[in-house]
Amino acid sequence: MGIYRGVRLLLPGAGMYWEDLAWLSFVVALRAEELCARFPEGVYLEIVSLDFPLTDYRPEVAALAMDGWLREEFDLPDTGITCAYSGGADPYVFAWGGAEPPLRSPRL
Repeated sequence: MGIYRGVRLLLPGAGMYWEDLAWLSFVVALRAEELCARFPEGVYLEIVSLDFPLTDYRPEVAALAMDGWLREEFDLPDTGITCAYSGGADPYVFAWGGAEPPLRSPRL
């Protein structure tokens, strides 16, 4: 899947849930210019699997996982993408570093 110029996301052979893909693509797109600068010939990011407990499933967490991996793997700076526990009916508060999230889930 092409994200930006030579930045590509390779998906698992079994496919992926559309919300997970939207959130993963969102973060890769936020980092695409940095990745293009480091890899002008292009870069392929392969998603081997996305495993999580279904009891507390939130597709937004795919974005947090991808951002954490990109920062660690490529030594990228923090962009302010975070999640905090606040309690209450919807206990998780996500921050996207000033970017507009790709989806507005009923939970958000």
